Amino acid sequence: MVGETILRDQPVTRAMLDALAPGPHALIGCDLEEGDLSGMDLTGWTFERCNLRKCDLSGARIAESHWTSCRGAFANFTGTDLSESAIRGCDFNNGSFRRTVLTATRIVGSKLTGADFTDARAMDLMFEESLLINAKLVGFSFRRQSLKQVDFGQADLRKCDFRQAVLDDCSLRDANVAGARFDGADLRNADLGGIRLGDAGLFRGATISRDQAGQLLGELGLNVR
Repeated sequence: MVGETILRDQPVTRAMLDALAPGPHALIGCDLEEGDLSGMDLTGWTFERCNLRKCDLSGARIAESHWTSCRGAFANFTGTDLSESAIRGCDFNNGSFRRTVLTATRIVGSKLTGADFTDARAMDLMFEESLLINAKLVGFSFRRQSLKQVDFGQADLRKCDFRQAVLDDCSLRDANVAGARFDGADLRNADLGGIRLGDAGLFRGATISRDQAGQLLGELGLNVR
């Protein structure tokens, strides 16, 4: 891209980024730990192998951005626009994505354990091969989506919409699914461990396997032979 600046393998400060011509630019192997990028226009930027631990990106415009193999535990994406962005192989455990715009965002092969997506706008968001253990995803819609190798173990999935979704090699083990909808969902390849009697009715209309049916009945203390 004409005018693109590439910064490699160095600590990067906000002042350095402010001094650049209008982007997008690329940061490769850079250290932004505890940096302040809040409110910046980073539309279309590329972040590869960067350290973003505790970095503050709140309110930033980072639509159409690309994130590859970044480490960003406790990073703050609150109120950012991440629409049409691609996140691959990143670790944003315990990150804050509160009120983030995630329209048409793709998250693949990433760790989001404990991440907080409260009040995020997530139309056409795609998760694949990612860890969302203990994440907060209240009210998310996964309707008609094909989810592959997504671990929602112990996640807060209250009022989520999984209608007509296909969960392939996914886990809902010990997740909070109160008020969620699974009508028409294909759960045959999902781990439903820890689903309790009070939750079982939520799966009415979903397709499950014989083994899963036995597992759910086992919650009632019944033996299936």
